[in-house]
Amino acid sequence: MSIPYVTEIDPKYGEVVQVTAGIRRVIANNPGRFTFTGTGTYIVGRGQVAVIDPGPEDDEHVAAILAAVSGEEITHIIATHTHRDHSPASRALQTATGAPILGFGGHPVVSEQSAILAKPTTWDALYPTEEEIEELRKSMPASSKEDTEHDQEEGGDMSFSPDIEIGHGDVIAGGTWTLEALHTPGHISNHLCFGYKEEQSLFTGDHVMGWSTSVIPEPEGSMSAYMENLTMLLERKDKFFYPTHGPRIPNPIAFTLALINHRIRRENQILDCLQVASKTIPELVTEMYVETPHILHMAAGQSVFSHLVHLVEKNLVKTDGPPSADGLFELAI
Repeated sequence: MSIPYVTEIDPKYGEVVQVTAGIRRVIANNPGRFTFTGTGTYIVGRGQVAVIDPGPEDDEHVAAILAAVSGEEITHIIATHTHRDHSPASRALQTATGAPILGFGGHPVVSEQSAILAKPTTWDALYPTEEEIEELRKSMPASSKEDTEHDQEEGGDMSFSPDIEIGHGDVIAGGTWTLEALHTPGHISNHLCFGYKEEQSLFTGDHVMGWSTSVIPEPEGSMSAYMENLTMLLERKDKFFYPTHGPRIPNPIAFTLALINHRIRRENQILDCLQVASKTIPELVTEMYVETPHILHMAAGQSVFSHLVHLVEKNLVKTDGPPSADGLFELAI
């Protein structure tokens, strides 16, 4: 079953769009390889509202959010997680409104050894070329800012410190809305999704996106946790998913099943490739992602590494010592 991607969206930078009766969205002008058309900041409710994923550090985007809620009160500023395209604007928004910032916690701290093992030094063939990056810039909307780092990977918002820490099952309520937090580590260990009770839908952050699969970067991310938390979504009865990047996703169960099956196919691909011989991650990516644009091969390498860690945990693949991004992997059986 192929993934039924949902990609049709007009970003309308700087404008507020009424998505449903209780949901509005303002999209930040930060399109790129990892953000699609930009970060979609959601405004939930009327009168007293919650803001989910305020977005990057961008004065124009913060001003657009404030203009969208003119005459209303922001009572909660909520981050699904601490990547720089999601949480940094929470501080400027708080300065303007005084509303508390809510999130799972600060950006995850990984051990120096884990960071070294996950940092590739032999992936030269996977890095995008200057020509590819320039082509990406040319393909972006004309209104895109020249000084934003659109070609960069998601980085951590190291300054994020929520006033209120929230975890799995916690309920946040306003005058016209109720949100329930779901802890969904995988893309990153502090990731939260939020169930919107009044519309029986789920704000999925980067856990589920309609335009692309999520990057699962070790060691901040975990393929094992990601697969477990995708499965958890199958137990829900949501009518729609609202990812932070891209349009809403209809038929959430079918979409989630397609994502799970996609990941299982990727792991089977890895096992098939290793049937022939031991391989490095660049060799696996080159073999597995023939039809994927080269500019995305670095991100693919991150996901392949996470899959390999998962397969090592399941004793299906082995390598010398702890799994390393520069390691040589082979079948364990």
